[in-house]
Amino acid sequence: MDTIASLFSFITTPVSWVIVQFHTVYGALFGPDTGWAWGLSIVSLVILIRICLIPLFVKQIKATRAMQTLQPEMKKIQERYKNDKQRQSEEMMKLYKETGTNPLSSCLPILAQSPFFFALYHVLNSIASNDTIGVINENLLQSAQKAHIVGAPLAVKFTDSSSKVEALGASLTDVRVVTAVMIVMMSASQFFTQRQLMTKNVDTTVKTPFMQQQKMLMYVFPVMFAVFGINFPVGVLVYWLTTNVWTMGQQMYVIRNNPTPGSKAQAEYLERLTKHVTQHDKVGKRRDRAIVKAIVAKGRDRNEFERKFINGLSKANLAAQADGTVIKSDAAAVAEAEDGTPTTATGAAKRQQPKRQSKSQRQHGGAAGAKAAGENEPKTSLTKSDEPEDAKPAAAAKKGGAKPAGGTRSKAQSGQRKGPQRPKSPSKK
Repeated sequence: MDTIASLFSFITTPVSWVIVQFHTVYGALFGPDTGWAWGLSIVSLVILIRICLIPLFVKQIKATRAMQTLQPEMKKIQERYKNDKQRQSEEMMKLYKETGTNPLSSCLPILAQSPFFFALYHVLNSIASNDTIGVINENLLQSAQKAHIVGAPLAVKFTDSSSKVEALGASLTDVRVVTAVMIVMMSASQFFTQRQLMTKNVDTTVKTPFMQQQKMLMYVFPVMFAVFGINFPVGVLVYWLTTNVWTMGQQMYVIRNNPTPGSKAQAEYLERLTKHVTQHDKVGKRRDRAIVKAIVAKGRDRNEFERKFINGLSKANLAAQADGTVIKSDAAAVAEAEDGTPTTATGAAKRQQPKRQSKSQRQHGGAAGAKAAGENEPKTSLTKSDEPEDAKPAAAAKKGGAKPAGGTRSKAQSGQRKGPQRPKSPSKK
C-alpha cells in the first residue's frame, strides 16, 4: 500500500483539503465530530468529482454506441483472419482509426476516478493508523476518529480485529453488520446499473460477442466489489456506494432521454414522444427535435420503432420535417408510410405514374382495342362494304366469270384491303 500511496501522493493533499472544506460547512450544521459531518463530506467529494467527469461520461456513452455499431464489421474481420492474429489486430486498429473509435473510451470515467479513490483510501487508512496526512492535522484527526456512521467508525474495515475496533469506541458486531450491508448495497447497485444497460439500452437486432462480454461483466463486477469490499474502510465504502448510485441515476437519465437506436429504451422513448407531439402538435425540447431530425434523415433505413413513430404522426395528421419539427398535414403535405411509399395527408396512397409499355405491347394493345371498338360500333348504311353489288364495274364481274350475287359482300383476299377492289386490266397476249 505504501507504493500505491507514494504514486498518488500528489493528489492526496488536494483530496484531504476538499474533505476538510466540506467538513467545515457540515460541522457547523451537525457538529464537527459527528458521522454526518464526515460522511456528508465524503459524499460531497464524490458528487464534485462526478460533476467534473460528466464530459468523460458523455464520451463513454458515445464510445460504447460506436463499439456496438462496429461489432458486425469486427466479427467479419475475426472470421476472415481467424488464423492470422497479427493481421487481425492490424485490421482492427485500421477500423478504429477509420471510424475514429477508441475502445478505451468506455473505461475513461473509471480510470479518471482511480487517483481520487486511492487518495481517499490512503487518507482514511492514515486516520485509522492515527497519522496526519495532507491538511488533516491532529485536531481533525481526532475528530475523524470519533466520527461513527450508524455505529461504525469511519476508518475501520470488515476484517479488522475486535481490539482495533474497540480502540475506536465501537463493537465488532456493529462494524460487521454495517460494512456487510454497505458491501451488499454497493454490489447490488453495480449489478442493477449493468443490467439496466443490457436489458434496455442495447440494440437487440444485433447479436455480437460484445454483448456477451457485457453480460458477463454484469455478474463479474458485483462479485469483485463484494470480494474487495471487505478490505475497504467504511469511508471508502461510503465513497464507492455514492459513486455507484450516481452512475445508476446518470445512466437512467441518459437511457430515458437519449436511448440507443433499436433498443427497448428507444421504443419507450418514441412512444412517449408520439403521445406528447400528438397532444401538443409540436416537438417542444431541442433534444427531441434532434432525434426527430435524425429519424427523418434515415429514410428507408429506419428501424421498426422509428417507422411506427412516423406512422403514428401520420395517423394524427402530422408530418415530421427535416429540421426536426412537425406540421399539420394538408392536401399538399406528404408523409411517408411504413414501407416508404408516399401517401397523402388522408393516408391514401399517392397516385403513381403508369409504367411505360414496350413497342410490341403498345401495338398489340392498340390492335386489340381497335378490334373491340369495331365490334361495339354500330354499323351504318354509309360504309363502303354495304354498297350493292351491281354498283361494281361490270368488267370485274365478267373477268371473274361468276355472276354477281345480289346483296352479298365481296370477300377480301389475304393481304388485300377490305371493301370494293379496283378491277385488274386485262393482260395482253
